[in-house]
Amino acid sequence: MRRFKEKLNKKGFTLAELLIVVAIIAVLVAVSVPVFNSKLERSREAVDIANMRAAKVAAIAAYLDDEIPEGTTTVYYDAENGVVVTEDKKPTEGYGQGSDKLDGKTTYLDYTGITKAKGFIIKIDITPESTSDTSKGDVKVALSWVDPKTAK
Repeated sequence: MRRFKEKLNKKGFTLAELLIVVAIIAVLVAVSVPVFNSKLERSREAVDIANMRAAKVAAIAAYLDDEIPEGTTTVYYDAENGVVVTEDKKPTEGYGQGSDKLDGKTTYLDYTGITKAKGFIIKIDITPESTSDTSKGDVKVALSWVDPKTAK
């Protein structure tokens, strides 16, 4: 009968065992959170770079198709619709994702891991190079992230 009572009292985990398991889980979480944040920032920056590439292609295509009004040198990229727009139709909501506080170590043109893009839009400056004939010459396209509320 005594043995039977001793077996009943041996159920479950001791407090020390539970504390060790909690400590191991805490260490694993502490190690994985920075790694996760780095990967998350890298994906945000990849979205920004994809938008920059799309903006550059859309600006060149619009310029070559004469969709940009004559004399216009600054347009904005509307990421929602995938088109370039003039000042009066520029996006009012920013679509940039990257933070200037975390560095995902992603670069493209002037974009680096510490470029502030969160809540910003892409401004495209087009500089046509003069040519002697009437055909379209080469153009220089510069991209920058600007605040949609203050961009001019």
